[in-house]
This record gives sequence, C-alpha cells and structure tokens, in this order.
Amino acid sequence: MRRILLATDFSERSDRALRRSVLLARAFGATIDIVHSVDDDRPRRIVDRETEEAGILLAELVRSLATIDAVKANARVFRADPFAGIARAVEELGPDLLVLGPHRREILRDAFVGTTAERTIRSVNCPVLMVNGPPIGPYRHALLTTDLSDRSRESLRRFEALGIAAGIGRSVLNVFDAPALRLATSGSISLEDRREYLEDQRAGALRSLSEFVTTEGGVRAEPIVRHEESTVANDILRAANELCADLIVVSTRGKGTIARLLLGSVAERVLRSSAVDVLAVPPGRAD
Repeated sequence: MRRILLATDFSERSDRALRRSVLLARAFGATIDIVHSVDDDRPRRIVDRETEEAGILLAELVRSLATIDAVKANARVFRADPFAGIARAVEELGPDLLVLGPHRREILRDAFVGTTAERTIRSVNCPVLMVNGPPIGPYRHALLTTDLSDRSRESLRRFEALGIAAGIGRSVLNVFDAPALRLATSGSISLEDRREYLEDQRAGALRSLSEFVTTEGGVRAEPIVRHEESTVANDILRAANELCADLIVVSTRGKGTIARLLLGSVAERVLRSSAVDVLAVPPGRAD
C-alpha cells in the first residue's frame, strides 16, 4: 500500500480517520493525500473564503504530520459537494485505500440520497475504510464476510493483497439461509426435526465455506457460519462482537447477501451501527 486518501471535514470524526490513516501510513511507509470538499453551490465569496481557510488548515495539518508523525502528506481542496469531491479525488489520485470518518446521521438527506459513505462505496473502485472505532493501535482481529460468490472471492483476494490485516487473527463468516423454516408450513415441523434440519444446513454451509477458504488463492481465516436468524447485518455485528473483532471486511458488488449489504437496509445497519471499523472492498480495479 503506497497511497492512502483521507477525506476530511475537520471534525472530530475526521480526526479519528486521520489517526487511523497515520497508523497505516507508518506501517506501510505510505503517503497520505488529504482532501477537503467545499460545497460550491453557494455565493462565490463564501466559497472563495472557505476554500482559502481550508487550504490554510490543510497546510498546517501536512506540516504537523511531517514533523510530529514523520509521515509524508499532500493536501488538496475540491470545490464540490462531499460525494463529488471524494469521487474526483479517487479518480485523479488513484489511491490504494480511501479512509472516511464514521457516519454523521442527517435524517432527511439520508432518506433521499443515502450517506456520503454509502454513495462513495457504490461508486469508487478502491477499498473504502470507514473508521468507527478508536484508532489506538494496529488491528487485532478481522472478521471477513462472504456469500461464496466469485466476486466475493475476488474482493477477499484484493483484501489480502492490501495487507491491511497481515499477521493478525482472522475469521471468515458466511450467513446461511434455512429456507424450510421460512415456509408457511414450518409451524408443523417438530422441534426435533427443526434442530436436525438446521444442523444439516449448518454442516453443509460449513463444508461450502471451508472449500471456499481452502481453494487455491483463497483466504487465510477460520471459517464460521451462522443461520440468518433476524437480519444478515445483525448476524454480522453479533459475530464481530463475540469475536472481539475490530475490523469487519465486506465485499461490494457481489451477489446475494453481500449485495444486499451495500444496497439496502443491511448497509445502513452495518455502516451506521458498527462500533468497529468497516472495510468495503470491490472485486478489482477493472471491474
């Protein structure tokens, strides 16, 4: 990892993302490109003033990183709304990783256009790290998630190549469905038969996940399966909590459960409710 792109709005949330970026930059010897977007849909004098002020703050931040953290950094100001500015920065700078601060809920805006983070994750073709947890040190345990699709495999391979969680504990989770228990007639199934059916489904899911993990070029992680009891998002968050994971890794643009993760209510739940960092990884640069 050579280039890290950090999007900041100079808030406390962005400071958390900054500290994680510094930890990663020092570990990899990477350069941090810091970008700030000034909304240009306002009177010109206001935009000019905020652009100048943002430039001064960014210059001070770059100097601080060099003198205090011994990290090389560059900075740019984009005149655009936050989403457009970040997308332009990714396209022009070509980072290995984009780092964002945790979500700030804006109820009406989110209801119509989604969060900046969600829109960015859908649009850019680089891994996106949302920093939710306190960046007190290197990651200790990563929870990888998969729907067993080829695209999910590509994403996890890209995660491996990124090296962001090299040498730490890892688990890979697949949330499986038990369709017979969702049928209208499931109430007629005895408790013993339900347990037996669920165990059969669990065993099959674990075999499939184990094969997925051990396939040539696969991922290095302990396979874990869970029955989808409430929602996929809740099961992911619960597993992360039980494993004391401080990083959740999800694939983007895949099929099945992981596609839902980034396209609907599951995305909202994981990205907005996770107490730990979430890394969203697309299958590949050419995808």
